[in-house]
Amino acid sequence: MAVQSSKSLVPLMPLVPLVPDWPAPANVRALCTTRAGGVSTGPCASLNLGEHVGDAPEAVIENRSRLRSVIGVRPVFLRQVHGTDVAALDADTSDGSGAIAADACTTTGTGIACTIMVADCMPVLFTDEAGERVAAAHAGWRGLAAGVLERTLGTFTKDVRPTGAGTQGDAHERGASKIIAWLGPCIGPKVFEVGSEVKAAFEAHSAGAASCFEPGAVPGKWLADLPALARQRLRAMGVEAVYGNDGSDAWCTVSNSSQFFSYRREAGSGRFAALIWKV
Repeated sequence: MAVQSSKSLVPLMPLVPLVPDWPAPANVRALCTTRAGGVSTGPCASLNLGEHVGDAPEAVIENRSRLRSVIGVRPVFLRQVHGTDVAALDADTSDGSGAIAADACTTTGTGIACTIMVADCMPVLFTDEAGERVAAAHAGWRGLAAGVLERTLGTFTKDVRPTGAGTQGDAHERGASKIIAWLGPCIGPKVFEVGSEVKAAFEAHSAGAASCFEPGAVPGKWLADLPALARQRLRAMGVEAVYGNDGSDAWCTVSNSSQFFSYRREAGSGRFAALIWKV
């Protein structure tokens, strides 16, 4: 099917991305798209970047083309499976979303953007202070509990282990303290209701995770604070420079329907993306 021009679909509208407010090196760029600036309609309106949500294929192609024209580099879309695999990207990596099954990616090259699509899960972007490596991770509760952030950090600092009694200094010496992280929008702690098995999965890793859960309206249900859980995991690895999502309402994908897609809010929701790259 021939790709329709933007004029034949809807009038051209500007992308309105979120730009992380963090002390990234001068050669590192990052942004998080919102719903604005695309050509999709219905639940996917308008800048849907996901091929797998029932949107018109030609609309997704156009939306991705618009994104690439704005950032000036090639985004690589993963086939995200709520796992912990980290893909290493380079100039030869395919940019098709079905080509690589992984939930995080990293690169030391230029001209290629590490890209994570979400619609309630949390995207997490990473860079080191020197701007030598960048990475992005898909942190839904499953991946977060299974260690996707730890796996991603491992691409920066080999053999990093969780800090604890006698290990805090070791983690810093290996370079974890030189990594900067940004947490993107996700489902907020006022509406992220989960079962007791989710709470137990995090508490099995750290008893302190209990502080990130509040009792829900129904016995056996809990309200989970995904950004707080991510900050705990990052802090345990020695990463103190964490910016972005603080769990407040402004970051909640469910509550901000005009700005973000949300799978929990509406069936057939589109996907927005967080991207990071080097120039």
